[in-house]
Amino acid sequence: MKIYLKLVLTTMFWGGTFIAGRHVSQNVGPFSIAFLRYAVASMLLILLTWKMEGKLPAPKKSHLIPIVLLGMTGVFAYNAMFFRALRIIEAGRAALIIATCPIFIAISSALFLKEKFTATKVFGITISISGAIIVISKGNLLGIFKGNFGLPEFYIFCCVLSWTAYSLIGRTVMSDLSPLACVSYSCVVGAAALAIPAYLEGVVQNIGHHSVMDWVSIFYLSIFGTVIGYVWYYEGIKQIGPTKAGLFINFVPIFAILLAFLILREAITVSLVTGAALVISGVYLTNKASESRAA
Repeated sequence: MKIYLKLVLTTMFWGGTFIAGRHVSQNVGPFSIAFLRYAVASMLLILLTWKMEGKLPAPKKSHLIPIVLLGMTGVFAYNAMFFRALRIIEAGRAALIIATCPIFIAISSALFLKEKFTATKVFGITISISGAIIVISKGNLLGIFKGNFGLPEFYIFCCVLSWTAYSLIGRTVMSDLSPLACVSYSCVVGAAALAIPAYLEGVVQNIGHHSVMDWVSIFYLSIFGTVIGYVWYYEGIKQIGPTKAGLFINFVPIFAILLAFLILREAITVSLVTGAALVISGVYLTNKASESRAA
């Protein structure tokens, strides 16, 4: 049960990244935000790994390419696209597209990791994603799809593909490395890759001009959205698999709206309650199906 609580809290932290990211992306360039986020996170993760494991575990040669791929998918590509999109797309529409992550993780797990689908699991995934759609659309299921699929939607869809790859690659690396070490290495690689485009974007020249709220947002993204969130998510992948852990991502848009209510005083609607019930039911059914099969 402890890992499920961690996954729920992780999605709450990630729900908050929409609010923090939406704010800071209006004032700071996307590569600069991502670099500062992961530069801070990398330092904290290395210190945390050293303290908890007594050393920074050396990866095997066979893990070097996967670790680079982790940094380039879940850190570099995801964040460059995420912050670029949040400048020009509504948070709700972005969250709706990101809510499709579990579909792609489940399908990719079935194709590449030979995970089996059951009728109950398919049903659980379906109603959970349906709940996320209801939350984001505020009950107007057709209205949210009006308009063309443009560049900002493409950026967010790239986030989905990046996170799917990050989730699956991470599972193979964690056969020998701890979740903490995997996240640390991927963040260091990602931060290094982000350094050059961030420099070209003016991160050094502009660093003294960011507001207090910009820095609060960046540190929130670093500590809660990255250090705690990534480590707990990888613990979930290691213990219950990428499909089941990935399904919890459907909680992200729900928490994003709840945090908007607490911080921005937006109303909690019937569609939010209905969608939350469907998401929770879907998570329960999917995990129940896997536990029954294991028994």
